[in-house]
Order: sequence, then structure tokens, then C-alpha cells
Amino acid sequence: MPAIHVRGLRKSYGAHEAVRGIDLDVEEGEVFGLLGPNGAGKTTTVEILEGYRQRSAGEVSVLGHDPAHAERDLKEQIGVVLQETGVERYLTVAEVVDLYRGYYRKSRPVDELLALTGLEGQRDQRVKTLSGGQRRRLDLALALAGDPQLLFLDEPTTGFDPSARRGAWDVIKGLRELGKTVLLTTHYMDEAQVLADRVAVMVGGVIVAEGPPDDLARGDAATEIHLTLPSGAGADTLPDLPAAARITVEGESVLVTVADPTQAVNILTGWALGRGLSLPDLTVTRPRLEDVYLELTKEATPGE
Repeated sequence: MPAIHVRGLRKSYGAHEAVRGIDLDVEEGEVFGLLGPNGAGKTTTVEILEGYRQRSAGEVSVLGHDPAHAERDLKEQIGVVLQETGVERYLTVAEVVDLYRGYYRKSRPVDELLALTGLEGQRDQRVKTLSGGQRRRLDLALALAGDPQLLFLDEPTTGFDPSARRGAWDVIKGLRELGKTVLLTTHYMDEAQVLADRVAVMVGGVIVAEGPPDDLARGDAATEIHLTLPSGAGADTLPDLPAAARITVEGESVLVTVADPTQAVNILTGWALGRGLSLPDLTVTRPRLEDVYLELTKEATPGE
């Protein structure tokens, strides 16, 4: 059975139906990204899976349990990193981690949790002195305290600088290597593309697309090859490209649109080398998950 199994999930708030009959499976050991604009229903969905919110209808199984029953056996197998948390500010990092370990019958050692989350250097530092990135690492260490099989990460890198984000990515990749299952929500499409094995996009309470990020990004979209004509080379001197390629020339700017850029790039670089020319600004832009996401959610109305 998948780590998370959902069929026909619905949640209504009065006359407003926030989640409208979604089906979802998250396999054991995968990182799954749940994406969507504000108001899409993803937060409600995740809170139902965590057991914090009751569903209106549908079938939900998390690690073989119904989260609505709030069983201790389930709670000890899941870890949660919320967007905002409050921990004891005047304790040291090691003291807080050790405190949270005590809530579980089975737990990881403090030193191991600090190593997993890159907090060895902050072991004796008080929580109130930590940076934003270090606080999020501490949140993750606390979520891992009970050695859970499944982690819910809600916008784990919001507000991070680029260096801190990459560090957090490494931690999440490490969780996959440990065999953990991760359900990740994020507004950063590059984050989802790098980390997630599969993603689902929610809009208006329903799932409108699901699959591996690269597969969704490719879809029917084509790769674009951009270059500037070198001095002394006109558009009429360009080589013959694959029949499926579409060429657009505006002045000295050339855009080649093609499904597979491999052959086209090889022909263009061979043409330039054969003429002793340079193509310093040649770029290849592959379809991105962000492009697909924006197209899928462009009609969505913000607000939740």
C-alpha cells in the first residue's frame, strides 16, 4: 500500500468546498510535491493528512491508518514542519532536540539529529540567537526526533537566502537516501523540480496535473535555442536544420524552436566552427516546470 492513499477527498466550509473530490497516492520512499496557488486547497489537504483537520467525505489512509482517528501509532510515525513554529527560545539547540526526543517511545540520538540537519556547530547556541535558516533546520531536527517514516514539509525554505535554500535541499535529499517519505509543499518551482520525484498541481480544490516534474515540464512544449548571428554571417548562411525545427530571425537575433535540441545544437556549432566563427551567447532553454505551473494556474484567484 502507498504511504498515503486518498480517494474522493472532500472538505467543505459551509457553502465553500475547498477540496473537491481528489485522488492521490504517495509511494513509500519518494519525495512528493503538492503545488498550487493560495486558495487551491493544498493546505487543507495536508492538514487532513496530518490529522489536524476533519474531512467532509472520502477515503484517506496514511501509513495504513485513518488520520481522523488520531492514533498514537500514527503520530509516532510522522513528522511535521509547519510554516511557523514556536520552540523554547532560551534553551540551547541540543536541549530543545533532547526535549522533543522525550515525547517518543523510539527516537534518534541528539548528535545524529544535529548531524542530519547540519546543526553540529550550533549545538550549544540558544534558539533565540539562530538565523532564519538555522531555525528551519532546527524545525526539521525536531520533526525527525521520533525517527518518522513520513514527513510533511510545509514551505520549508520560505525566506531563505540562496545559500540556505541549497543547504536545505541537501538535507531533504538526505532524507530520501534514508528511505523517508516526504510530502512537500512549496511555491518555488525550481525547488519542486530539483527535489520531487513526482508533483501534483492543485487549482480550485482539484488536481489538474500530476507526474514527474520533468515529464510535466516537457509536455508539448519545445526547447528554444537562442543565438546572435556572428559578424559577417547572414541569416541566409545558416545551415539546414532538422525538418521539425522552426527558425525565427529578427535582425541578428536567431531563435530555433525544436522538440529535441541535440541535433540542432550540433549542426549550429559545427557550422560556426567550420567558418571560424564564435557563438558566445548561444543558449539552450528547456521547458521548465514553472512554465507549466503558470499556465495551469493562470485563471486561479488568489486568497485562502
